[in-house]
Amino acid sequence: MDFSEGYVSNEHRELHRSASESADPLSVTPLQLSTKSTRSPKSTRSPKSPRSPKSPRSPKVEGKCSNLSPKNHRPSYSQKDGRPKKGGSGGKGTWGGLLDTDDSNVIDPNDPNYDSTEEHDHSNEKKPTTELEDYKKKATVIVEEYFATDDVVATMNEVKELGKPEYGYYFVKKLVSMSMDRHDKEKEMAAILLSALYADILDPSQVYKGFGKLVESADDLIVDIPDTVEVLALFIARAVVDDILPPAFLKKQMAHLPKDSKGVEVLKKTEKSYLAAPLHAEIIERCWGGSKNTTVDDVKAKINNFLKEYVVSGDKKEAFRCIKDLKVPFFHHEIVKRALIMAMERRQAESPLLDLLKEAAEEGFINSSQMTKGFDRLIDTVDDLSLDIPNARGILQQLMSKAASEGWLCVSCLKSLSVEPEKNTIEDSTANSFKVKTQSIIKEYFLSGDILEVNSCLEQENSNNCAALNAIFVKKLITLAMDRKNREKEMASVLLSSLCFPADDVVSGFVMLIESADDTALDNPVVVEDLAMFLARAVIDEVLAPQHLEEIGTHFLGQDSVGGKVLQMTRSLLKARLAGERILRCWGGGGSSRPGWAVEDVKDMIGKLLEEYESGGDIREACRCMKELGMPFFHHEVVKKALVTTIEKKNERLWGLLKECYESGLITMNQMVKGFGRVAESLDDLALDVPDAKNQFAYYVERAKANGWLDNSFCFGKQEQATENGTR
Repeated sequence: MDFSEGYVSNEHRELHRSASESADPLSVTPLQLSTKSTRSPKSTRSPKSPRSPKSPRSPKVEGKCSNLSPKNHRPSYSQKDGRPKKGGSGGKGTWGGLLDTDDSNVIDPNDPNYDSTEEHDHSNEKKPTTELEDYKKKATVIVEEYFATDDVVATMNEVKELGKPEYGYYFVKKLVSMSMDRHDKEKEMAAILLSALYADILDPSQVYKGFGKLVESADDLIVDIPDTVEVLALFIARAVVDDILPPAFLKKQMAHLPKDSKGVEVLKKTEKSYLAAPLHAEIIERCWGGSKNTTVDDVKAKINNFLKEYVVSGDKKEAFRCIKDLKVPFFHHEIVKRALIMAMERRQAESPLLDLLKEAAEEGFINSSQMTKGFDRLIDTVDDLSLDIPNARGILQQLMSKAASEGWLCVSCLKSLSVEPEKNTIEDSTANSFKVKTQSIIKEYFLSGDILEVNSCLEQENSNNCAALNAIFVKKLITLAMDRKNREKEMASVLLSSLCFPADDVVSGFVMLIESADDTALDNPVVVEDLAMFLARAVIDEVLAPQHLEEIGTHFLGQDSVGGKVLQMTRSLLKARLAGERILRCWGGGGSSRPGWAVEDVKDMIGKLLEEYESGGDIREACRCMKELGMPFFHHEVVKKALVTTIEKKNERLWGLLKECYESGLITMNQMVKGFGRVAESLDDLALDVPDAKNQFAYYVERAKANGWLDNSFCFGKQEQATENGTR
């Protein structure tokens, strides 16, 4: 070391030389000493002289030489920082840093402790963890960007480009959990994005698993989000309503969770507070108000409206413009579903609607995945649809075949439309035994009139509710009644409406009756008239729907066949004025236990019922009284009187009663149409007492259409609207 500059005593030189020779270079922390003078050129004071206040002092050096005592160590006054480079982790003769954070270290095969399996296992364990962590980071960024931009299409593309479909469940969990701690806007955006991603980009099993993970982590989420139970329950309910989560999810998940966990609370609240509530679908869809003031319900209404306009006008360009204006490409499956349902309900509209879907697929307005998803949703609900559309399964199969033959539907991508479950087949011996017992049951009923006893006997003899045996009972009941007097015919009709057999079983019974009509005619020459009256009575009693006549007609083609004659006469009876009252009293009315109500008596009772409710009566009591009348075919009188009273008194209390009756199924749409039609016919007379009657009626018609009571095609300006007897 150079001590040429400055003053250093001989004693200090000797001490420094001894320390340098005896020090171990590997055990000494590097110490950077100034190669220049230990004093500033401007400072000429000796080590023992007083320190000048203007003389700067360099920072203290932490390192020490091993053989130098603190007393002998003199701090440097140089302007240089005497601390070691790289924090003491580098330089010659050092051990390196205390902690090595570099991941580049590799296992050395020459190490005595080297294990070949350790290297293999280490690499395999680290890879998937790294992939998942990378996916999590990218998913978080995508969700943040989506909440900032509200661009569904762009987000869908980003998720698709992200790949890794096996981690889709994490995206679901992240999207929902991040939105739970934000405003309603973000919650609605998350629900819409999930619906858009479902099936197209995210596999249904991944969506299912994602919600399962959310339920399992409810106990952790509630630490940061106090209302986790309410919000997560609403998300699950929304997923069920949007058809991206099966209702069975609730029970299956509950079976795997601890009873005292928050996840169980979430599932119970979903089921009891949301999905079990009346009109739950509308409430859940509007719970967050929509991301752009447009709810799912609003979009469905727009789709329904432009499809109806297209059926009337046939303008495809206008229909495609409406599809573009919706700006919901992820929701185009709803267009497919509603178009197919409309084609099934209105067979005359089938051809134009299928042409619209075909061209929409070919022009790219509706992509193949949305087309498939729309058909799949309809396949899932075909059993429920069969309640309103007879032979819905068969019609849907025809539509699928036609679409596939024209090349705009891939049938192999669809869910399987299983053949309609075969009705319970029975052996001949079982059927013969049941016929014998049925005959004795019916004869006893004609003597006693005890409907409860008949129900009890049928439960014993047909405990499995076999459809074939139900049809046999219907056939036997009407066959025995046709050979007797009007009293027994009336009793047979009353019993048929009291048994609540499935409509398909009753249809099968009438088909069997008509098939055997030629043999029956040998003993009963007026069999066609009797069968037509029984069939019309079944429609009036709402045992069968008017559409079931068409289903029966498919078994008997030709006007000259017995079936054709029966159906023709049935339709004539139903079209006659005051058909309901006439058919009800064709055999004396009243069934087996009472003489029957006179029409005027019924009208009087309905009037008193409405007056009592309007003056503050209980809505449940009013509904109970309507049921006790036992005349569902005459409920159009309730609609008429309630509507007239509402217009006259401008009091909407009775409107609330109509709403409750419709929602509970007490008053059907058919009866609503009849009631509104009868008011439309008497508007001119009503306007004499209420000048603005027509304006009020028009207002209530629009409200009824909005509530789903009336079809949008209802127009009270036409005279051919529903008449008093109820057919149009």
